[in-house]
Amino acid sequence: MSADLSAAAVRNALAELADPQRAVSSAGFFKTGPGQYGEGDEFIGISVPAQRKVAKRFRGLAADQIDVLLDSPIHEHRLTALIIMRTEYEKAVVADKPPWVRHYRSAVDRGRVNNWDLVDSSANILGDWALTQGDSQPLLDYAVQEPLWRRRVGIVGTYAYLTAGDASATLAVAPIVVDDRRDLIQKALGWMLREMGKRVDRETLTEYLDGHAAELGRTALSYATEHLPPEQRKAYRAMR
Repeated sequence: MSADLSAAAVRNALAELADPQRAVSSAGFFKTGPGQYGEGDEFIGISVPAQRKVAKRFRGLAADQIDVLLDSPIHEHRLTALIIMRTEYEKAVVADKPPWVRHYRSAVDRGRVNNWDLVDSSANILGDWALTQGDSQPLLDYAVQEPLWRRRVGIVGTYAYLTAGDASATLAVAPIVVDDRRDLIQKALGWMLREMGKRVDRETLTEYLDGHAAELGRTALSYATEHLPPEQRKAYRAMR
């Protein structure tokens, strides 16, 4: 753990690892050009494993300092902040978890969780809390929203349920988002359906597909059926 637990110290630690060449590559990979989903995002070029090592050094960073990082235009500042936030949430006793959930929802609501890797590394905060409370409504509240990243939080957050062997949240979110043909929504839905077959049971997945394969977009169906036998995949794809 660093002796200086401040946003400035985190920024300095990340700056030491910055790679301008990687930054250019990352900006392209995360679609930061005009009209693309990550338009305007800024990178300094640091691998995710390196960011996780920095985050580990700053365990215990206060919520207000995490918020400073989340409000940065630099992508790696925000991702490192979310990694720290998730760690703080996970290690907190139940009574201390609600403030972290509120901080996370605030970050989502003000548009600071604004790329797919940021969502996917952090949505478990909301998903785990919903599971703990026995109420998936917080996930549904995000899934019904039109903005891309809020909706993806609602979908990917159901992963916490799937790891507990519970398909209910994924099945509740699916009809809300099934008609959204945006690629990053399709991929998220198909991913969660695939995980439902893997982590709950395959019959739950095939029962869903028997009734809904025709409604799924090509991308979601491809992801969902990835681990099924070839003939079964072919049969479901023929239903579209």
